[in-house]
Amino acid sequence: MPVLAEVRERLRRERPLDGVSVSACLHVTAETANLMRALVAGGAQVGLCAANPLSTQDDVAVALAQRHGATVLAARGESAAQYAQHVQTLVASAPQVTIDDGADLVSAIHESAPSHAAEMLGGTEETTAGLLRVRALAEQGTLACPVLAVNESRTERAFNDRFGTGQSTIDGILRATNLLLAGRTVVVLGYGWTGRGVALRARGAGASVIVCEVDPLRALEARMEGYEVMGALAAAERGDVFVTVTGGRDVLRGEHFERMKDGAVLANAGHFDVEIKLADLRALAVGGRREALPLVEEHTLANGRRLNLLAQGRVVNLAAGEGHPASVMDMSFAGQALCVEHLVANAGRLRPGVLPVPEEIDDEVARLKLESLGVRIDELNEDQRVYRSAWEHGA
Repeated sequence: MPVLAEVRERLRRERPLDGVSVSACLHVTAETANLMRALVAGGAQVGLCAANPLSTQDDVAVALAQRHGATVLAARGESAAQYAQHVQTLVASAPQVTIDDGADLVSAIHESAPSHAAEMLGGTEETTAGLLRVRALAEQGTLACPVLAVNESRTERAFNDRFGTGQSTIDGILRATNLLLAGRTVVVLGYGWTGRGVALRARGAGASVIVCEVDPLRALEARMEGYEVMGALAAAERGDVFVTVTGGRDVLRGEHFERMKDGAVLANAGHFDVEIKLADLRALAVGGRREALPLVEEHTLANGRRLNLLAQGRVVNLAAGEGHPASVMDMSFAGQALCVEHLVANAGRLRPGVLPVPEEIDDEVARLKLESLGVRIDELNEDQRVYRSAWEHGA
């Protein structure tokens, strides 16, 4: 992770985070550990809990706590009650900055300690689902601190979502099932940046791809890019593998399950395990449920058809795979570290609300990444810069 390493070394030299309390609710992986190390190097007091009980790498959690001075509250497979307790422990530590993957931490602070929320320097949010929650707080007039929309930064959208989740979702599905995608039909529900990446990688593996969308412009884009586009009920009859990636809930429900082929595979690449309506799936499984493979739960319907749910409906790229390649998270977490520095440097000057990531942070991350790849690009000369900001030049 050369980009984050460069950021970490500068933070170590300058110590801009000295004494600042930072709490994070993220997937506890080696890549996340590198982000925590960068924050510690900058002087921060760091606490970390897991954003998903099936994504925690226990060896990483132990090493981060024992060797790098972070407080880590996470264990693979922890119960919902344990997870809630870990979040509340971080809330009680009164962090000045939060880093979220799903908005659980910042939401818990606003619910349990609203007076502290107003004193925070701010937070960052890395997921679409999390930003929906934070924006709901803002619309209610209860969001008391600035939250940087990391998920919507240019580097995050292009690299984390499209290339990172696109590849790692397919990887998680293949690890769990060992399916051959070539010749099969993959249905992608949601055509945001992540859905585009999943569709592209599935097509590259030889699958026929159907896209389902509720946004007319995204649906049109998918059609213009060569995919079949149709409603989810029609696609339910055609698909062999279904991937939900919408940030919403109940995208696949009972009426969809009833139309699916025998052996259909259901995978979720959205952050929360609500995109596949699990209650409907279990209610239809009158023929029983069994573990067909370690991460594959087979549900037998009344007519004998079997539907295979991957990783309990949790985010499949992390629960069944190893998540994004480190080279993707390198850029994402470098951006996160710079956003924390930005919140600290601008204490008291940022208004409460969901704010965009400053362009200079995106530019710095991209510059460092190109540098690590040995890529050099041109720069505008003075005349070109003037031309871009002038109105006098026309036809």
